[in-house]
Amino acid sequence: MSIKHRLAAVTALGLMLAVAAPQAASAQSGSTRARMLVSADWLKAHQADKGLIILFVGDHKDYDAGHIPGAEYVSLMSWSRASSGPDDLTLELPSADDLHAKLQGLGISDRSRIVVYAGKYNTQSATRILFTLEAAGLGDRASLLDGGDTEWRRLGYSTSTAEPAVKPGVLAPIKYGDRVVDAAFVQSHAHAPGYKVIDARAPAYYDGVMAGSGGLKGHVPGASSLPFSSVTGVDQKLKSADDLAAEFKAAGVKPGDHVVAYCHVGQQATAVIFAARSLGIDAVLYDGSFEDWSRRKLPVEAVAAPSAK
Repeated sequence: MSIKHRLAAVTALGLMLAVAAPQAASAQSGSTRARMLVSADWLKAHQADKGLIILFVGDHKDYDAGHIPGAEYVSLMSWSRASSGPDDLTLELPSADDLHAKLQGLGISDRSRIVVYAGKYNTQSATRILFTLEAAGLGDRASLLDGGDTEWRRLGYSTSTAEPAVKPGVLAPIKYGDRVVDAAFVQSHAHAPGYKVIDARAPAYYDGVMAGSGGLKGHVPGASSLPFSSVTGVDQKLKSADDLAAEFKAAGVKPGDHVVAYCHVGQQATAVIFAARSLGIDAVLYDGSFEDWSRRKLPVEAVAAPSAK
């Protein structure tokens, strides 16, 4: 099934559920958020669970200085497609085979429960790892530690400098779902009913005050600004459902809309996608993002005055 047909089917189903059982739909949205996030208290209580895999995403020096006991370090770039030349994009999904080998090397098996957490201010890196897991069909078994390393330390929980011994996992072959779109899809859906293109970069890039990739100033025509930093609070926790709903409404996302998010290279936008999915909003990633857009010399637009965000 194509992305367009799949999204249309999701819309139709969503409208049917909303009309038939709005309370059930609301409960489902709440249960989705509960599955996508775990608290530091929950992780502390489940540290010794069989099959639990904890992944730290951030600077290696921060991991070496102290991490949640048993956590493994993962590099964002090591989860990207292997470079084959100078024209490659900075960050793209790796091949399914490469990712499969990477996951097994981390001890991930078919029954593993995965918790990803951000070191300091690397939430967008952690959500990129989660997006990759979700695209590979493992999203129902992977969650984000709400507040990341900041929250773990705030509660005074212990850390370790030891790297865990890892036994390779046994994982069934993976197959990517339709979670990534290309420039042509963005162009054809930027003004299409039922779709909203979201620019997740800082407002200065969206407004054209600062140049993005390739020296271009501005944003994809028709896109709205919803900076990745606006979906979390100062405590690095995901904002409440009500606050997030207000953010998406301000960005022009209407009930039933499908979100297409982009940023510089496909990292920051995953934080917005994570937030959207926590509300039950279907969201896909323009993985090439503004880097790919600018290389294709596609049109951009800027605003005369800085956005309110």
